[in-house]
Amino acid sequence: MAFENEDKANGYWSENLRLVLKLLAIWAFVSFGCGILLVDVLNEITFMGFKLGFWFAQQGAMYVFVALIFVYVAKANALDKKYNVHED
Repeated sequence: MAFENEDKANGYWSENLRLVLKLLAIWAFVSFGCGILLVDVLNEITFMGFKLGFWFAQQGAMYVFVALIFVYVAKANALDKKYNVHED
């Protein structure tokens, strides 16, 4: 990956790091927050016949994690194009 100058490289990695931290925060909230901390509150709601807190702990966190992978790929590709370091 070759950047045009140092400022563009710093801008790229700064934006990439912010993106990763945002996605990690979402993942942590869903897996730890919804699956452990808020399980009693969420268990009062049913989703597809299961208590929502149980569903998040068993399956929901994994689905969110996979969705976050696709979000990261799309956002990272857009970031690559913005800084002109994309693959042709």
